[in-house]
Amino acid sequence: MPLNNEQKKQYKSIGHDLKPVLIVAGNGLNEGVIAELERALADHELIKVEIRSEDREERAAAIAGLCKAGRAELVQTIGKKALIYRKNPQPNKQLSNIHRFK
Repeated sequence: MPLNNEQKKQYKSIGHDLKPVLIVAGNGLNEGVIAELERALADHELIKVEIRSEDREERAAAIAGLCKAGRAELVQTIGKKALIYRKNPQPNKQLSNIHRFK
């Protein structure tokens, strides 16, 4: 289910102070990056990722690939950073950024 504008606003506010937990560099979307994405989304639900590419189209493609691979939704993208969300049906309240910062 897509996020509504109110949810996006709330998640952007939470994501403002988050540090990137995933950095995609020269190797692109390999198995290690996808595995770390899965772990981070399962633990935190809302994560910030950094794409280290100078080309806008490459960054946009990498972000779209991350969202597709992680079955997640893009909340916001600013420059080389993106905020990605995937709901966890059984979140850990100590790890989930949504529950920790509400």
